[in-house]
Amino acid sequence: MSGLTDTEIKRAKATERAYSMGDGGGLYLWVKPTCGKLWRWSYRFEGKEKLMSFGNYPDVSMALARDRHTEARKLLATGIDPMAQRKIEKKIQKVSSENSFQSVYARWLEYWQDGKSPLVM
Repeated sequence: MSGLTDTEIKRAKATERAYSMGDGGGLYLWVKPTCGKLWRWSYRFEGKEKLMSFGNYPDVSMALARDRHTEARKLLATGIDPMAQRKIEKKIQKVSSENSFQSVYARWLEYWQDGKSPLVM
């Protein structure tokens, strides 16, 4: 994939209107008027146009954006919608952190301390 270079990305300046700089395979850098640069991927799933974001530049480097893009394309090739998969993974992460021993203990302690003197250790 011959696409953008780091120098081209750094030289990209914000204008009155947002514009894109293509990197190949549907991956592009969206340059916003507010001086922000966002990695995006435009793809089709089940006949519908979809748009997936990979993060802001420079927080997400060009190499990392390309890696995320490659992984998402692999999911798409197997018939899985990458955005739906990402939502599922976030939900699993949230549920597992909510059900950790520490969070359950904190909720239990908050519930049982209501109307009682402070716990002294």
